[in-house]
Amino acid sequence: MRVLFIDIDTLRPDHLGCYGYGRNTSPNIDSIADEGVCFDNYYCSDAPCLPSRAALITGQCGIRTGVVGHGGTAADMRPWGPEREFRDVRSMGSLFTQMRRAGLYTISFSSFPERHTAWWFNAGLNECHNCGGVGHESAEAVTPSVLEWLKSNGKKKDWFLHVHYWDPHGPYRTPEEFGNPFENTPLPDNWIDKERFQEHLQHVGPHGANEIYMWNDKADPNYPRYPGKLENLKDVKYFIDQYDCGISYADQHVGKILFLLKEMQLYDEELAVIVTSDHGENLGELGIYGEHATADMATGRIPMIIKWPGGLKGIHDFELHSNIDLLPTLRELLDIENKPAMFKHMEIPEGHYDGSSYAKTIRTGEKAGKKGVIISQCAHVCQRSVRFDEYLYIRTYHGGYHLFEREMLFDVRKSTHELENIAEKYPELCEKAAKILLDWQDDMMKKSQYQIDPLWTVMKENGPYHIHGQLEAYIERLENTPRKSKIGKLRKQYRTEL
Repeated sequence: MRVLFIDIDTLRPDHLGCYGYGRNTSPNIDSIADEGVCFDNYYCSDAPCLPSRAALITGQCGIRTGVVGHGGTAADMRPWGPEREFRDVRSMGSLFTQMRRAGLYTISFSSFPERHTAWWFNAGLNECHNCGGVGHESAEAVTPSVLEWLKSNGKKKDWFLHVHYWDPHGPYRTPEEFGNPFENTPLPDNWIDKERFQEHLQHVGPHGANEIYMWNDKADPNYPRYPGKLENLKDVKYFIDQYDCGISYADQHVGKILFLLKEMQLYDEELAVIVTSDHGENLGELGIYGEHATADMATGRIPMIIKWPGGLKGIHDFELHSNIDLLPTLRELLDIENKPAMFKHMEIPEGHYDGSSYAKTIRTGEKAGKKGVIISQCAHVCQRSVRFDEYLYIRTYHGGYHLFEREMLFDVRKSTHELENIAEKYPELCEKAAKILLDWQDDMMKKSQYQIDPLWTVMKENGPYHIHGQLEAYIERLENTPRKSKIGKLRKQYRTEL
């Protein structure tokens, strides 16, 4: 069989038409959804880019692989240890290696391994194509090579093709000639009103409205779609327009691949197509703009669309799932358990994967969700969250110089934008979520040969990577702003770092 895996970085599902978005950002992706299953409550176990793809590729949470951040010890995959055989079981159990075990020739077009020095990503790949700019390239640098490969090899019977687009990732880099097709289209979900934006202007912490470029408002002339600051609601709309442009531009390139597949008569019932992302994007949620900086719905929720031979078409599943579930799901769909291992002594041991299969949902619509999923973020902040029932619980260990409460609880039925922290109103719900989190941590520690939680490794190494050494200079910047009154609270919350 043939499998096309579309991996679009920083893609929020609620900005896709097939997930209900009111703008025409994704007609090509929507067409895939019409022929498959959309998973509406799908999350990355670890955010952002590096930890998320480590989890996707290994089928294991960051608390086990050790990859939970973007720098320091917790940005590297832990060695397997004294039990390591001639080949280590994590790479043998990885996504691409398992696809090879299924008899598929594996190809990836992505600069992700070079961007994050994450060469474990390539385990099991027959071909690795580095498309250019260490994650700063746009889709036009990727698509021609993909199309050329398909023209030369597409008619071969068994392949798994991974195509990675960065376009919605900041700084928003859609080519100037694309324009702004959304300039005259209102925001479908205009939740940021004048009063809310005034609150955002008072926000303290990196990537707020006053400091889109993390710690200052200096725009990069190389990225005119990504301003240094937002001063009014017109600026907010413009900013979200640019994010949507990135999605639309990537979608057009997805369309080019689909067009060629149809032209070659390869887009048929036997072709599987998967569309997903590594994480979402804060677009005002928790006062943050243009960054995937938290363990919340904005960053943690991702699309998962699967068109599968013999699978259901045009349905939505609302059960809770995580990106660590994809590998077990594909193993079941491809019947990998009953296929010989590439090396006899490297069978995957029971309990190796942290996720669980939802293959039956794709085949029959039967529910296969979880009672709760955990989202971890240790690159910009140190947070762990629990998505359970109709709630999102966030526990903050290090706020990344934002003034977050230790516990936050949001009712996602009322809003997915985290507008009201109801933790004090409902302590019993916080206790329920905290127990889910604690039980999960205990289970992961029992499975880990290291029994060291990498979140605390990050904490010991001066906190999240992206905030290292910035606090004093940021406080100095705040001295000359209307937010000066919040410096005392900032100093108190982070006094040990001054």
